[in-house]
Amino acid sequence: MKDKKLKGWVLPSLYAFFFVGVFLVTLGVSNVLMEKSSDPKNKEKEEINYVSDSIIDEEKPVVQEVETMLKPYINVEAKISKYYYDYKATEENQEKSLTYHDNTYMQNSGIDYTAENIFDVVSVLDGTVVNVKEDDLLGKCVEIKHDNNYTSVYQSLSEVNVKKGDNVIRGQLIGKSGENKLDKDLGNHLHFELYIKGKVVNPLDYIDKEVKKEDAE
Repeated sequence: MKDKKLKGWVLPSLYAFFFVGVFLVTLGVSNVLMEKSSDPKNKEKEEINYVSDSIIDEEKPVVQEVETMLKPYINVEAKISKYYYDYKATEENQEKSLTYHDNTYMQNSGIDYTAENIFDVVSVLDGTVVNVKEDDLLGKCVEIKHDNNYTSVYQSLSEVNVKKGDNVIRGQLIGKSGENKLDKDLGNHLHFELYIKGKVVNPLDYIDKEVKKEDAE
């Protein structure tokens, strides 16, 4: 038998058809993928999935904001010379918490800090100055209202660095210690009082302790 030979142009033609077919198939698949990616419905689905993945889990507990109440002064030499009068304290401690003036004993409603030299007085928390006055007995006084229903009062000041309506931050200078006629025996000092919802409290129960924002409720 004689071997049948393909003509010289047949084989190149087959290769050409094969490559053209592969190219067309590849082009068709690419167009389909591009149409799907540009389809607004698909984009909407992708965006919805993205947002849903980023939503905060409402069941997780909210972290409470807390801050520490500062001491009302900046001076390492300052010390307590007279404590808040506590009805639950011993008789001896109660006697040390009395103020004597004009032949009358009065219960101390705050804490008195003394030092040999005049020292800086600062706000114990963020707040708004609601009153600045000068009293004949108490000296210069500053009252600050805080966001958490706390009110701090600073008396016996020789100098005041704020005015009514000022917003102050925790640790901001508001004045300097001084003297007054009510506690002449204390000399240079700061008389500090703390009120919660209008009720006077022992400042030592709150100074250097955390104050939660939820206390504002």
